[in-house]
Amino acid sequence: MHDLELEQLDVKTAFLHGELEEDIYMQQLEGFIVSEKEDYVCLLRKSLYGLKQSPRQWYKSDGSFVYLLLYVDDMLIAAKDKGEIRKVKAQLSEEFEMKDLGLAKKILGMEILRDRKASKLYLSQKGYIEKVLCRFNMQSAKPVSTPLAAHFRLSSALSPQSDDEIEYMSHVSYSSAVGSLMYAMVCSRPDLSYAVSAVSRYMANPGKEHWKVVQWILRYLRGTTDVCLQFGRTKDGVIGYVDADFTGDLDRRRSLTGYVFTIGGCAISWKAILQTTVALSTTEAEYMAITEACKEAIWLKGLFSELNEDFQISIVFCDSQSAIFLTKDQMFHERTKHIDVRYHFVRDIIARGDIIVSKISTHENPADMMTKSLPITKFEHCLDLVGVHC
Repeated sequence: MHDLELEQLDVKTAFLHGELEEDIYMQQLEGFIVSEKEDYVCLLRKSLYGLKQSPRQWYKSDGSFVYLLLYVDDMLIAAKDKGEIRKVKAQLSEEFEMKDLGLAKKILGMEILRDRKASKLYLSQKGYIEKVLCRFNMQSAKPVSTPLAAHFRLSSALSPQSDDEIEYMSHVSYSSAVGSLMYAMVCSRPDLSYAVSAVSRYMANPGKEHWKVVQWILRYLRGTTDVCLQFGRTKDGVIGYVDADFTGDLDRRRSLTGYVFTIGGCAISWKAILQTTVALSTTEAEYMAITEACKEAIWLKGLFSELNEDFQISIVFCDSQSAIFLTKDQMFHERTKHIDVRYHFVRDIIARGDIIVSKISTHENPADMMTKSLPITKFEHCLDLVGVHC
């Protein structure tokens, strides 16, 4: 959106010291107490662990912004001006052993591809996915067009029943495979959300049929290694889409919540998760899903506020008119009195105007792919709506 410079660093040690503006005193450290001055205190010259001021002093600057993303020892740094980045690098190098990796190309298994002339940035996990396919001997498997076919009907009844099947599954790396799929789904592949949600429910005792579904997902990845998220410039704020699948879980008849949030038509946050209680109607399931999506919308607004991007109102689209009506109905009656109070907080959020919940056609709701298996045409349309491209 702002065509920022984006570079990468490798940090060998951890904490970032900032200059303090207030006078802060600290008791002398155990083992470093000056004799005959035991009642003295230390005046801090720089911030330390535990101070409320530490993160604030790091982020504060002279009106310009430097965004610094840190995960253990991997760091991305973004700023409008290369000079600002050089300054931060110099400051860090004075304090810590640093490795300057130049322009950002890869972080945590995610490849960053950038076309600045076209104002596009692509996030891909092609290399990671190819390694996963090799690890599970699926690099030559026949590709399939969707992550989960409609003929699969998973339940705990498919867990091993015979000694032979128990023996067979003891040699299958089911948990490792699902964990590998989960990492791809979390980072850059919202198209995997529903399928990964389904297979992850049986980690404790998977059967052959469950393993077939995991292999099916790997076959889908075999044909979609080039898929990536495509980000571009936009003036749009955060837009969310939410859907629910009523009693989709065959074991406990719980419903599934699915949502995806976009900026400029590209996914930035997504989830497919079983609801914690059993819904008594489709409307109730959709209502609980809207609540979860609105919680995420509130968090995203707070995040963008910290990043100095002020999106005043977030829009969440839902394809259930009755559930939308329920979010605006302040009356409690027979149909709603049993719903957990925590789901009703969404009414206050909507009444205040912080978030708008609007109706959308099911055919134009990309969250559909987060809650059910779809025909290939509809599935590809959903991917297009959230910026997932080859």
